[in-house]
Amino acid sequence: MASTHEYLLFFTNRGRVYWLRVYDIPAMQRTSRGRSIANLLRMQSNEEHRAVLPVREFEEQFVFFATAKGVVKKTPLGAFSRPRPSGIIAMGLDPDDELIGVGQTTGDNEIVLGTRNGWAVRFDEQDVRAMGRSARGVKGIDLRGDDAVVDLVVTSEAASLLTVCQNGYGKRTQVGEYRKTRRGGKGVINIKATERNGKVVALKSVVDTDELLFISARGIVLRTDLSAVREIGRATQGVRLIRLDEGDQVVAVAKIIPEEDEADGGDNGVEPDAQPDGAASAEGSAPASDTSGSRGTDESGTEEAAPENREPQADNSDNPDA
Repeated sequence: MASTHEYLLFFTNRGRVYWLRVYDIPAMQRTSRGRSIANLLRMQSNEEHRAVLPVREFEEQFVFFATAKGVVKKTPLGAFSRPRPSGIIAMGLDPDDELIGVGQTTGDNEIVLGTRNGWAVRFDEQDVRAMGRSARGVKGIDLRGDDAVVDLVVTSEAASLLTVCQNGYGKRTQVGEYRKTRRGGKGVINIKATERNGKVVALKSVVDTDELLFISARGIVLRTDLSAVREIGRATQGVRLIRLDEGDQVVAVAKIIPEEDEADGGDNGVEPDAQPDGAASAEGSAPASDTSGSRGTDESGTEEAAPENREPQADNSDNPDA
């Protein structure tokens, strides 16, 4: 979810970041096919986007990274306020590793890393010191065998952790049931990744008022209320969350901001009349457009732009990645 006057930071699997204003993305219907990201960003040939971070102002917060090999890194958000059209380095990566998740943190959050084989590790964000853009990071989880990290969650003990598997099954468990350790541990069982469930594809930090979109490989989208998913134990198989056709699989899960939060301007300081018509999505899927009407789609320029001292400037330095 993003306002039309926010900035989108697109992070790719190769650890680069690209910058785009939300109003530069064409507004489309829920059933539209969308526009290729390659037509919006000047990405390199070997890159695929892995995370999108909406930012209103580049204030004193942090961007937290996680890779498939279990490496994590924290960088001040202000380090990404001067990108170039061709992108800049966001994180140094080993040749056999790739970026899988990015989150915005305050410096005092808790981090959960979930793996595709059903393991998870929980630790304090303060265990990871702030680093520069080109730094490679430190070990966040000690992986077993051929396991890999599939998602990064920025959470707190008051929330629940929702785990979703390929075959449409999943579960919701209190974060407090995951023993907190220091970063680099092997973690604990998160869900049993059996033949019925399939591998883990996503983890989300949720509360009762949240709504989720489940998206399948064949383009099927299901919107559901989290209050209908009761909390169960940690080391369980879970329940069916979405019924899929034979051969179809869940590929992504998106959390929808509750409408009462949108009316209050959310957590990003956006005024009520500046709310967008649904989520900004490169696939053209505006998840909330079927219920939210036509609010916020007017780009007449009546909303005041971000302060000049917060406006990202093009980085034309000779060595932007130093």
